[in-house]
Amino acid sequence: MPSSLFAVSSESGVPKYKQLINSLYHSIENGDVTIGDQLPSINAICKEFKLSRDTVLVAFNELKARGVISSVPGKGYYLESNITQLKHNIFLLFEEFNVFKEILYNSFLESLQGQATVDIYFHHFNERVFKELIENNNGKYTSYVIMPAKFKDVYSVLKQLPQEKVYILDQTNLTLKKHYPAVYQNFKKDVFEALSSGIDLLKKYKKVYMVYPGGKEPEGQLLGFKKFAEQFAGEWEFDVIPSLKGHTINKLEAYIVPNDIDMVSLVKEANANQFKIGEELGIISYNDTPLKEIVASGITTISTDFKEMGELLARMVLGGEKKLIQNKCELIRRGSL
Repeated sequence: MPSSLFAVSSESGVPKYKQLINSLYHSIENGDVTIGDQLPSINAICKEFKLSRDTVLVAFNELKARGVISSVPGKGYYLESNITQLKHNIFLLFEEFNVFKEILYNSFLESLQGQATVDIYFHHFNERVFKELIENNNGKYTSYVIMPAKFKDVYSVLKQLPQEKVYILDQTNLTLKKHYPAVYQNFKKDVFEALSSGIDLLKKYKKVYMVYPGGKEPEGQLLGFKKFAEQFAGEWEFDVIPSLKGHTINKLEAYIVPNDIDMVSLVKEANANQFKIGEELGIISYNDTPLKEIVASGITTISTDFKEMGELLARMVLGGEKKLIQNKCELIRRGSL
């Protein structure tokens, strides 16, 4: 394979590693190289253009991250793709896939407007899987969008990735905020402010429960509820329970349920006891979905705007923006409260 696939000019103001990338793109578009062809070795390019090995490696690593070339240990580099117009190849790591994450994902894809490829992965709240996915994909993408969930010491795993390529999504913490841009939720603030905005609806109830099983649920949700309970201790009785299993539901109680299974259980229990939802039994669910608009004449939710979250994230990645953006959240009023 001739080294004429690449070109470098000392008179150009463009960095030499970018000249290498651009010249290979030009060769691909001219049909001088096809998928599967072996590229000139790093040593050959260094010798021909009098470049340092680091300069060529930077170019090749960027081409690998974009999915244009691949490497075979002991053999060399090969052309992997002839798609040259996409500058962004994104690693997207979710905890799990559900209805509201699907809204976020679709919004992110649409907002990229065809300017990037996206590979989606899931760690399912498993720290070992999280670590392995990060390690196995280091160097393969131009951007890494990470949902770290509640894992401890996430930074020790993420710091192996190039810092300028990492974006945090949904949950973050003080350590991550120091190092990475993010589009995130402030769960404590969101729950407290949402409940405070719904005081007029809560007045008809005597007791307010939060069903908080812990585990994967953000701790900020619980902290926001406790802050609300402390501030309005004279207005209602409050309690936190881990599950509805074995719990007796009474009239004039309101329940905040982060888990949709518990939401369904409450609706069933209300129907079985002939409690009128929204008058005799209050339900507040977490994270809005289209289905909650119609279940039981509409389920009141505390929810961030997942569509907007996807749009903001795409804008940051495409523009290389380094910001900390707290996504808006609100109490969406419907018949269940």
